[in-house]
Amino acid sequence: MKFEDYPAPVSPPRCAHPCGQCGLRSNPAFIPVSDEELRVIESFRGGTRAVDAGGSVIEEHRPSPMLFTLYSGWAFRYKTLSDGRRQILSFLLPGDFIGLQDEFADGQTHGVEAVTGVTLCAFPREKLWNLFHAQPKLSYDITWLAAREEKMVDDNLVTAGRRNAGERVAMLLMHLYRRAERVGMVRDGWAEFPINQQHIADALGLSLVHTNKTLRYLQRLGLYKIDSGWLRILEPRALETLGDYFERPMRPAPLL
Repeated sequence: MKFEDYPAPVSPPRCAHPCGQCGLRSNPAFIPVSDEELRVIESFRGGTRAVDAGGSVIEEHRPSPMLFTLYSGWAFRYKTLSDGRRQILSFLLPGDFIGLQDEFADGQTHGVEAVTGVTLCAFPREKLWNLFHAQPKLSYDITWLAAREEKMVDDNLVTAGRRNAGERVAMLLMHLYRRAERVGMVRDGWAEFPINQQHIADALGLSLVHTNKTLRYLQRLGLYKIDSGWLRILEPRALETLGDYFERPMRPAPLL
């Protein structure tokens, strides 16, 4: 199949089936659970939700009564300054657990916006303590997911504080490509990539003009190609070296 035959990513259908029929659970990117744990997750779940591209999953200045697992699509966490400047804290892909940070903060800590149409499994925040009490292993899984999110934030801090523009963009492209690859969003070397230049600028703390110049420079070097919402890494070793990106293979992650 040629790349030009691939359709642009579209809004996904609603996820209304039982947890045991979840398409993500057959993905080797995620740790299998026992039948008992699956029943507990099913009882914890409070329904599903679909959000169109550009819509709010969690509003920045309102407490959310729900936690979410992203089932399909792309989203991002962000914070906005009083003058409207936005910092994207992290990009979210299928399997990511959303909203836990607010459990341990005074007030809303961030917003979450859908990049594409997304579907999510929703979990009432008020049931979280009961889950921790009844299922220590699942509680550890949630802690693991929170620690992984913290590591990504640490990596972003290093990028913003020490990498130059070219290194920042190289790091982000490799990071998102590898994450998309891990959850099965790559076809024949092309990864779904609905991220635009404004997203990249907001994630890396660069101006839109500087972001555009840097992306064009790296593309002229033949390191990557973006076409119609798809990303191909043409020279992965060169891009990894430029971005100082030497991640070990990603471990299978828990899935709620």
